[in-house]
Amino acid sequence: MDLVRMRTTVDVIYHEGYRRLEQPLRKVAAGALIKNPFAGRYVEDLSELYANGAELGQRLGETAVAQLAGQPQSYGKAAIVGLDGELEHAAALLHPTLGAPLRGAVGGGVAIIPSAKKLGGPGTAIDVPLHHKDAMYVRSHFDALSFRLEDAPAADEILVIVAVTDGGRPHARVGGLQVSDLQIHDGLT
Repeated sequence: MDLVRMRTTVDVIYHEGYRRLEQPLRKVAAGALIKNPFAGRYVEDLSELYANGAELGQRLGETAVAQLAGQPQSYGKAAIVGLDGELEHAAALLHPTLGAPLRGAVGGGVAIIPSAKKLGGPGTAIDVPLHHKDAMYVRSHFDALSFRLEDAPAADEILVIVAVTDGGRPHARVGGLQVSDLQIHDGLT
């Protein structure tokens, strides 16, 4: 993997919706910009990117989790492929192997890791979808975190992002499955 650079953003929320939070919420995104080995050409076998996904899952997961104040509760992943690439390059990084090391970094996680991917040029932003790491139907944790690099990705680059939080949305009150009711067995409830 040809790593170009990394950036981590930490958003600490103290006040939301006319009320102070009892405990600040941390939302962290860690992004890695890599060279796309398949830029500008069609390649049938994308397995080279699978190994990169595993390495990025571990590196980005550990980097992001280290910035949390509490235990990881939500996670998500995303990628922006430069314009000489294709969406399948993002899929090859995000889906086959990135998940297991990310789950290791968050101390488990049986729920599917939500994801987003798009093509774009320098400065393109992406909203990384988030939900609870152990049960995807916990509505209080349905959220997103925006991420971008002002000057990337270039046409021959891919930006891969992992996001984590140490809580749900501030003052969540739309009902549904509560964290206190989790059974943690199937990633749903």
